[in-house]
Amino acid sequence: MRNGGRLLVESLVGLGAKKAFGVPGESYLAVLDALHDTAGALDYVLCRHEGGASFMAAAWGKLTGQPGICFVTRGPGATNASIGVHTAMQDSVPMILFIGQVATDQQGREAFQEIDYRAMFGGVAKWAVQIDHAHRIPEILSRAWSLALSGRPGPVVVALPEDMLMSATDAAPLTAAPRIVPPAPSAASVAETLDLLRGASRPLILTGGAPWSGAARAALQDFAERSDIPVVAAFRYQDQFDNRSPMFAGEAGVGMIPHVKALIRNADVILALNIRFGEMTTDAWQLLDVPHPAQRIIHVHPSADEIGKIYVPTLGIHAGAEALATALTPVAGPWAEWREKARAGFEASFDAPPQPGPVDMVEVTRHLREVLPEDVVLTNGAGNFAVWPNKFFSFGPHQRLLAPQSGAMGYGLPAAIAARIENPDRVAVCFAGDGDFQMNCPELGTAMQMGACPIVLILNNGTYGTIRAHQERTFPARVSGTDLQNPDFALLARAYGIHAERVERTTDFAAAFDRALASPNGAVLDLAIAAEALTPRQTLSQMRAAAQERLKTT
Repeated sequence: MRNGGRLLVESLVGLGAKKAFGVPGESYLAVLDALHDTAGALDYVLCRHEGGASFMAAAWGKLTGQPGICFVTRGPGATNASIGVHTAMQDSVPMILFIGQVATDQQGREAFQEIDYRAMFGGVAKWAVQIDHAHRIPEILSRAWSLALSGRPGPVVVALPEDMLMSATDAAPLTAAPRIVPPAPSAASVAETLDLLRGASRPLILTGGAPWSGAARAALQDFAERSDIPVVAAFRYQDQFDNRSPMFAGEAGVGMIPHVKALIRNADVILALNIRFGEMTTDAWQLLDVPHPAQRIIHVHPSADEIGKIYVPTLGIHAGAEALATALTPVAGPWAEWREKARAGFEASFDAPPQPGPVDMVEVTRHLREVLPEDVVLTNGAGNFAVWPNKFFSFGPHQRLLAPQSGAMGYGLPAAIAARIENPDRVAVCFAGDGDFQMNCPELGTAMQMGACPIVLILNNGTYGTIRAHQERTFPARVSGTDLQNPDFALLARAYGIHAERVERTTDFAAAFDRALASPNGAVLDLAIAAEALTPRQTLSQMRAAAQERLKTT
């Protein structure tokens, strides 16, 4: 006999879970007690805020391809953690959020911190469920694990009533994870795919989504290179294809550069792998007509629900990307000039004018491209600063980008901590704006406690840059609610025992970053960035002047 909390934890160990991120609560004491005995097998990572914990779990799912596990308490714990659930859903990554719940005999009375989690998360997660009887834990947990991983991966929310966790059961724990084989394409669909590509004049591969195995990435790259077809990555999935390959042509994401827009708009056949055709990847659905695009679309996805959801494809294939990629054989056609122009556009995109202000991020990112290791993990949250890791870094085959498709601020630091926990020997570099960093800067305490401190680059310009840019374009010279008065970030980091410096000049960055790499306890580098440098190719003053001129003529 064992109680429900112990059965749950032993089942997670049997499934292969290694880390659980969370903030403790009295609603799941039985789980915390069981975790006391699983150190080294299933470790509990004590976080400072449920939002940070859920971001770490979402990032873990993206980095490893296995469900990120998060435990939070009822009510406020769950509402705080909801941001990670939303992020995991939009990123298509596996995650399971466990929430302590009020006892079953108190439900429906608006008990202390009571929420109906099935109603709250029903439209955000893949599945939201409550376990009312301890003997059903293995059954429901196995289903939650399978659902998080299958089809389009995503988050599952499981509510755990306090009395259920304390009740005794003789049910046996799970001892192995279910093996899920993704759907495979038929021979006829592969043949039709190749025929459509052979008949193209301007073919394009659009790839993204999670997860991609190493074998799948290698197979796709081999096909693209032997067929001489350009590849564009979906929003914040450029790390899933070797950017050094002459086939890679850029990322279709927020702030999409003109040559990528032209590639998508002018392609006549698009092989779309693992794509959900989100707003950023399609430039708000303007690059392809809804629902019948002018381009012939071959849409391949492991979830049948995604095929035809927005665009009617010429050919929809319900299959895993790996199965399709490994089944493709090289094709040939008259598109060499098309591919060469696509690659030239990507290479030219790294050229940007010197940035105004003390620290020039063009020079900073140029230095980082030269010195970062071949297995580095870059992370970022949301803000104009994200353009630097997203648009000015060339990802090799073993480098990773953890960045939220949900546009959530505060994701970068927890994601970098999760990456360091997953592999303590791997360098993780977080890009954060000054506003973005302050969303989850207390997680430096988690990093300190776990010995998992990343390198954090704070692009400190004293403003919420993205909103300021929109302000200047819409209501020029009327700044409202976007200026920030910041603390001494270096002093704050040192309070957590982390190496920290303020970088006031571009020429000082290289030496400061060398010291950051050498630091055994991570680093925070506070970079003095001018608000004038809101975007790489247009200053704040230029935005304002253009907007004022436009308003004069309307």
